[in-house]
Amino acid sequence: MRKLIQLAATSLLLVAGAAGAQVHPHGDKPAVEDLSWMWQYTQPAPDGHENGLTSDPRFHEFLRSHLAAPQSFWGNGKPLADVATEFLAVPGIARADENRYLTATGCVPNFCPSRGMLFVDIGSRHPLVIFAAIDWNRESHNIDEDNAEYTLWIFPDRSLAPADATDETQHLSSPLKRSLGIFSAELKGGRVPPLVTHAFVVEPNGKPHEIPASQTGVTRFHDSQPVTPAA
Repeated sequence: MRKLIQLAATSLLLVAGAAGAQVHPHGDKPAVEDLSWMWQYTQPAPDGHENGLTSDPRFHEFLRSHLAAPQSFWGNGKPLADVATEFLAVPGIARADENRYLTATGCVPNFCPSRGMLFVDIGSRHPLVIFAAIDWNRESHNIDEDNAEYTLWIFPDRSLAPADATDETQHLSSPLKRSLGIFSAELKGGRVPPLVTHAFVVEPNGKPHEIPASQTGVTRFHDSQPVTPAA
């Protein structure tokens, strides 16, 4: 009888152990998002094939997956992924840096003073995806004037504040600043690069943080007084 009880107890332990293994698989790790399909569009270097990237059937689903923050700077209530698609519609460049970072640029059809940039850190386990837009301040000078003012909007798919930070200061990495510099130097119908006077980093929950334009890496800037954003 004692042996039967011991066998029954052992069987219960084995069943429980198997059930526990099903609920908490040993060594289970989050899936890695494979974005290697994007690299083909960085060729031929240095400008790549941005139009091929935005035409790829996977591209729009990629934007919808990563760009979900609320926005109101372009078409109040319009999904950010749709805004990014519009701002990248007229092809610019698609380039790779350090075999890790992809930068794609473009502009709005029939209004290239409003331009967009996609920055992807493909080298990390969970790729960092950032959409940036340079938009004309309609209250400033006309777009055909060199001193027309622009706002830089930066939408990361996760907070840029360090995890151990005691405040919400947004940190722009050197590769991102370098890409913003190349992006902002492009001439889209003007004689000089756009003059960026305000810059905002908008968190995935829609909360904006103004940062000095001089700290973003853009080519032309002027740090104006902080304003209350509409994003």
